[in-house]
Amino acid sequence: MSPTTITRELSDGVLTITLNRPEQLNAFTVTMAEELEAAFTEVNTDDEVRAVIVTGAGRAFCAGMDLSSDGNVFGLDPDRRPGLADMADLDDPELARIRDTGGRVTLAIHDCRKPVIAAINGAAVGIGATMTLAMDARLAATKARVGLVFGRLGIVPEAASTWFLPRIVGLPAALDLAYSADILDAAQSREIGLVQNVVEPEELLDTARALADRWTRGRSPVATALTRQMMRRNSARPHPVDAHRVDSLAMFYTSIGDGIEGVAAFREKRAAEFTGRASELPPFYQEWLDATRD
Repeated sequence: MSPTTITRELSDGVLTITLNRPEQLNAFTVTMAEELEAAFTEVNTDDEVRAVIVTGAGRAFCAGMDLSSDGNVFGLDPDRRPGLADMADLDDPELARIRDTGGRVTLAIHDCRKPVIAAINGAAVGIGATMTLAMDARLAATKARVGLVFGRLGIVPEAASTWFLPRIVGLPAALDLAYSADILDAAQSREIGLVQNVVEPEELLDTARALADRWTRGRSPVATALTRQMMRRNSARPHPVDAHRVDSLAMFYTSIGDGIEGVAAFREKRAAEFTGRASELPPFYQEWLDATRD
C-alpha cells in the first residue's frame, strides 16, 4: 500500500523522504510513524539508495504530534499499566499500544545502513525535532525553528532523545533544552550544535544533496554501512576494547571485499568501482547488532 503521510523520491542514489501533511504542518501521527519506520527498514535492502534526506512539505518540517485526535493522541492504551519487565521484548505485538511511536522511528533510523540527513525547512518541534537527532546531520533553512516543547505539555522527551541529544549537544545543554522547552531559531540551533549548517531556504535541498554526495559517491556501500553503525554503537561502549573487537571483524571482511578494489584503484591512480552491497553485510553484523541491543 502506498504511504499516505510521506512521499519518497529516488534521484541518482539519493532518496528524499518528505513528510507530507502540509495543511497540518506535517504534524506527526501513528500512521506517519508506521510509514517512516517501514521506509527506513526497507532502505536497508534497497541497493539503489546510497543516502537518505528527510524534509517537510510546505512551510514546516514537522509541527510535532497531531493533537487533534480523540482519546490518547499519542496512540497509547490508557488502560494498561506496564512495567519495565513488560518492555523486554520490543517485537511483542502486545506492546504496540505501549511503545513510544517516535522511538520506533528513531530506532529504525539508528539501525539504517545509509547516511541520513535532515533538511529542516521550517518548524521542527516535539517529535519534529527529536526524530532528527537519530540522523547523521541536521541542516536548517534560515526560517527553521527547533524546540523540545514537551515540558509545555506535561510530558517527557521521547523518541530515545534522552540518548541521542546529550551525545550531540552535551548533557548541560540537553537538560536546558528539555527543562526550558524553548523554541530556538536557526542561528541559535547552530550555536548550540543542534544543527550543523544554516542556509537560505532555496539552497537547503541542494546543500543536503551535496553533503549526501560528499559522503557516499564513489564510496563502498558496505564500508559506509559498517562505519555508520560502528561510530554509533562503539562510541557508547564502556571500553575501547569493545570497539577493537568489532573494528577487527569489519576490517577483516572489508579487506577481502571492496578493499581489494580500493587498494588496486589507489595503486593504479583510478576511480574505484566497488561492487559490495549494503544489503549483504558480513556474517558477524546481525549478531553484533543483537548484542548491542541487549
